[in-house]
Amino acid sequence: MSEGSGWVEIVLLALLAAFIGLRLVSVLGKRTGQERPIGDSFRPSAEVTAPPRREAERPVRGQLLLPPGTDRGLLPALEAVADADPGFAPDRFLAGARSAYGLILEAFWAGDLSGLASLVSDEVHHNLSSAIEARGSGRLPNRLISVGAAGLRDATVVGQMVEVTVAFVARIATSDGETETRDLWTFSRLAGSTDPAWVLIATDNEDDSDQMPPDHLGDDSTTAG
Repeated sequence: MSEGSGWVEIVLLALLAAFIGLRLVSVLGKRTGQERPIGDSFRPSAEVTAPPRREAERPVRGQLLLPPGTDRGLLPALEAVADADPGFAPDRFLAGARSAYGLILEAFWAGDLSGLASLVSDEVHHNLSSAIEARGSGRLPNRLISVGAAGLRDATVVGQMVEVTVAFVARIATSDGETETRDLWTFSRLAGSTDPAWVLIATDNEDDSDQMPPDHLGDDSTTAG
């Protein structure tokens, strides 16, 4: 190889290297010292701020409408129940309680509790069954004539449960004639449950014991809780 051709090859290689270097600079750019480390494209820069997080808005409870005759002093307790159990409405609850009152009484007098499992607690169901067995499992002649009044008497939140007590004034026909009874029944349910049912957890009465009709559900022998 001649000395002249060797110089030509060196010059051509230098020109090629210079050309490649210029192309890399045009594509990649020059380092300025401000480049972010590898991986920073997955991290927000100091100039980028995340949008503010919106807190979950709790539904605003409307003003409770108290059924006629309800003591206004009971409103804070009912509001506490409504706050714990957003589906609670005093008027709808009271209408359901009136219906349950009649169904439970009639089933107890008939000696048939098979359909009441969803309306009473296990303890109340056991007590009613024991009372039916004690009287010989026969049907009583009692009959519910009317529920003259039903009013909210108490309300409370116990852990995850809500409890509401209702006072009933009813006329009942017995083998000895008609009589008036005043019962206090307490219903309970799991706050926020998708199951709308309330269950009877306790019974009591405001009557004098000597005026109570025989085998009436409000008798202390069937009181639960």
